Amino acid sequence: MDDISKISDRDDQSQEGARTLTRVQLRQAIYDGCIGLSREDAEKILEIFIDELASALERSETVQLRAFGNFKVREKRARVGRNPKTMIEAPIRARRVVTFKPSSSLTAQINGLTQADE
Repeated sequence: MDDISKISDRDDQSQEGARTLTRVQLRQAIYDGCIGLSREDAEKILEIFIDELASALERSETVQLRAFGNFKVREKRARVGRNPKTMIEAPIRARRVVTFKPSSSLTAQINGLTQADE
């Protein structure tokens, strides 16, 4: 079992019964996985990673993490929406959204398969 799996197994369950991996747990996994690394250094590594990921997405760059997946920014156009309860129309502004497409190896891992099983 890898370090992140061990940490997430200790996590409290949310209302739906699913577990959540937190920033603190990621930092701990980095700290545990790198002998000789201080907790402060593990925090810096995590912060740099998250900042770089967010900065690239702000610049509308695709973030491609091999064997994990791709993060992309998608432009959504302005449109008219409707409140389903009142049926009153309301404008929805144009906006940018982040999408994630998992790699085939991550999808296989989540489903308990190997790449050859697909």
